[in-house]
Amino acid sequence: MLTLYYSPGACSMAPHIALEEAGAAYSLQLVSIAKGEQQCAEFLAVNPRGKVPALQTDQGVLTENVAILTYIARSFPQAGLLPEQSFELARCLSHMAYLSNTVHPAFTHIVRPARFAADEIAHQTVSATGRENAWRLLQELDALLDGRQWVLGERYSAADPYTLVIYGWGRHNRMPVEQLTNYTAFKERMLQRAAVRRVIEREQSPNWRA
Repeated sequence: MLTLYYSPGACSMAPHIALEEAGAAYSLQLVSIAKGEQQCAEFLAVNPRGKVPALQTDQGVLTENVAILTYIARSFPQAGLLPEQSFELARCLSHMAYLSNTVHPAFTHIVRPARFAADEIAHQTVSATGRENAWRLLQELDALLDGRQWVLGERYSAADPYTLVIYGWGRHNRMPVEQLTNYTAFKERMLQRAAVRRVIEREQSPNWRA
């Protein structure tokens, strides 16, 4: 049995959706970031990095979204969450790595500036710069989705749930994401998927409240 350690509003929503899309048998373990539970000894024994998501498998614990999403997709190939053709597979992995390595950190600068500057006086500047960068990257994602149903085009993949998470972060941080017409249309298509609706209802994420 797989166990996903997650927190509402965090990027763990992406593998949560992937597990639902795959029809996997899994359990959930809430780790509330709002309450600081990611730093509790019990969770640090699972993931010493103190971050979600973490996925407990029969072979051990996996961390980092790119690895977890790839593992889920490869473990349940019938769901078709990863392309089989080498170039398309690489495109999918490249997009997920871009979200993890470039887009995600921009939002971290907004909400956790203390990670990047010890001087409290600098926190406002760090956060403001993060906001500028995050908005620019959201616009870049909007352009990428121009003329595409999903990130890879006509094919839904493991990259799509992670892309939805990022839209939710922009929304939660009061960015004018509704101006991003391609990205907003993508978000609406995602919300029509049963797996996505189940996860949003289950997590009660603050990023998706009306």
